[in-house]
Amino acid sequence: MPTAEQPDADQPAGNPAARGEDARLDEALQQLLDARPATASICPSEVARAVGGEEWRELMEPARAAARRLVAEGRAEITQGGRVVDPATARGPIRIRRPR
Repeated sequence: MPTAEQPDADQPAGNPAARGEDARLDEALQQLLDARPATASICPSEVARAVGGEEWRELMEPARAAARRLVAEGRAEITQGGRVVDPATARGPIRIRRPR
């Protein structure tokens, strides 16, 4: 659990620009999920591209963090190989889908 001295790694501390970017990533992630069939999943790169355009690669980790936030809120699941995985330990390629 984060403390005042140790903020949650997925939440920007005291940086309004980062908070705005996170909000855009969260919104893009939700919009992409909403635009797909209920059984579909998306890649974090789709979220990064939607927000970052040509600079999308810089947003890959922030896009994964957005997915972790949605998982924490119960609004998404992260999968690898079609299986739900713990976002805190997932390494490598992931997919994001609605909870089932």
